[in-house]
Amino acid sequence: MNEGNHNFERVLSKKDIIALAFGAMIGWGWVVLTGEWIMMAGTLGAILGFVFGGIMVLFVGLIYAELTSAMPQCGGEHVFSYRALGEKASFFCTWAIVLGYISVVAFEAVAFPTVIEYLFPEYLKGYMYSVASYDIYFTWVIVGSVSSIIITFVNYIGVKPAAFFQGIATIMILIVGLMLFTGAIFSGHSGNITPLFSNGKSGILAVTLMTPFLYVGFDVIPQAAEEINVPFNTIGKIIILSLVMAIAWYTMMIYSTSVGLSYEELSQSKLATADAMKNIYNSPIASKIIIIGGIGGILTSWNSFFVGGSRAIYAMAESKMLPSFLAKFHPKYKTPVNAILLIGLISTLSPLLGRRMLVWLTNAGSLGIVNSYLMVSISFLVLRRKEPNLDRPYKVKYYKLVGIMAIILCSAMIILYLPGQPSSLIMAEWAIVIGWIIFGIILYTYTKIKNRKANLS
Repeated sequence: MNEGNHNFERVLSKKDIIALAFGAMIGWGWVVLTGEWIMMAGTLGAILGFVFGGIMVLFVGLIYAELTSAMPQCGGEHVFSYRALGEKASFFCTWAIVLGYISVVAFEAVAFPTVIEYLFPEYLKGYMYSVASYDIYFTWVIVGSVSSIIITFVNYIGVKPAAFFQGIATIMILIVGLMLFTGAIFSGHSGNITPLFSNGKSGILAVTLMTPFLYVGFDVIPQAAEEINVPFNTIGKIIILSLVMAIAWYTMMIYSTSVGLSYEELSQSKLATADAMKNIYNSPIASKIIIIGGIGGILTSWNSFFVGGSRAIYAMAESKMLPSFLAKFHPKYKTPVNAILLIGLISTLSPLLGRRMLVWLTNAGSLGIVNSYLMVSISFLVLRRKEPNLDRPYKVKYYKLVGIMAIILCSAMIILYLPGQPSSLIMAEWAIVIGWIIFGIILYTYTKIKNRKANLS
């Protein structure tokens, strides 16, 4: 395995990587889904769902913090699992997280034209066709695809422009979100907070199961580890900080939306955060401001997972697990250009699939993310046993407890996706998971055969 090719430039500052991780985790989901979370579980139930999901992710985050500081190389999960478990396990671990990254990138290419629809309801023109009962319009596709091309270009010309863009978009979200929270503290109605719980344990569980997809993003940091210009032990601390910030953020948004709307208003709202902002500030303009914050959230997630996904694919190609053209590195911009262009192509075409297909893809991607977290957690314990003297600038205390808890929690989460569980994936989502595995095996086998022939000749 390549131990770091040193082609990347260390240009990312502490602020850059906080913006990459935190911006990826908060994204756009809080704008469109907060009302659903409260309806599912009640105000306190929804908050507990995010806290429980956050606890699982914090255990995993501690593991990432130690491993990233010890092995600060491009590829993250790929590097950790390869060193601990070998090539084949590393392939499946990284291939699973790539599915998660691509699902987010594709989802944001659909989310962006959707949020524009909230601002300009009349912009949908040129009906084309329907996919899974969702009508697709020419103007909707153009907005999503052109935006994707712009994001691809920003990532193509270097990680520093991408990080600058990320910082601006993250500040945009923070300003809007803090406006909602501050207004809720001073102008919200505490009586609206009831019911505290809805649907009992099943409601809390339903929210908890959504959290892996919403918290994914801190793992972008190890993907870009060779481009980070901060002390290695600081990288670990930033991973934990970004996770704590995300848990606090979702808690704040649930509380703010809850006190801003009565239960009846919440049940009838199509975009609860926007309606809560409108009520709190008694202004229809305020609801538009939330949507602008949502646009910032889309851009931060979109950009972060471009960075993470392209580095993961590049690392796999460098290790000869994927075709070699995906390991092409731009001599001027210092970026994995073909990996970026591949993700850009998928992102640009994804609006053609409509919203329903993308929901299926994101659910399948969530399973991939948790599977990858499980394999990284196993790798953590294996490396503590195999390489006890490995330099670990950020070293986790009580590592056995942390590793075992991470494995148990990830395994429990995976079980909840399986058939027979109330929250299991549907057939279309299983088809995506199985198809992705088969596609990966084909690519891996093709690459190995080609490399073997090249070595013989």
